[in-house]
Amino acid sequence: MLKTRNKAMTIKWRLAVLMADREMDYKELAEKAGLHKVTVSKHKNMKTMPSRLDSETLEKYCKVLKCQPGDLMRYIPQVPEINQAS
Repeated sequence: MLKTRNKAMTIKWRLAVLMADREMDYKELAEKAGLHKVTVSKHKNMKTMPSRLDSETLEKYCKVLKCQPGDLMRYIPQVPEINQAS
C-alpha cells in the first residue's frame, strides 16, 4: 500500500539575492528602509519567508529595493513523500 504525506508549503525568501543584485549590504538597506540593522540582518539570512513579516516592513523593502513583493518570495511546491507500507 502506498501512502502519501504532504509537507508544508515552502515560500523561498529572496532578500539576500535582491540585495546582492543591487550591491547593497544589510547596513545600507536598514538605513534606507528605516529598519534596525539586526532585523535586516536576520531577514537577509533566512531561506524561507519570515513568519512574522508585517506588510509595513515588506513595503519598506520593496520601496528601497525597487521591487515587487513577488520578487522577494518564490513558491516552491513540495513533492509528496511516498512511503511503502508493508
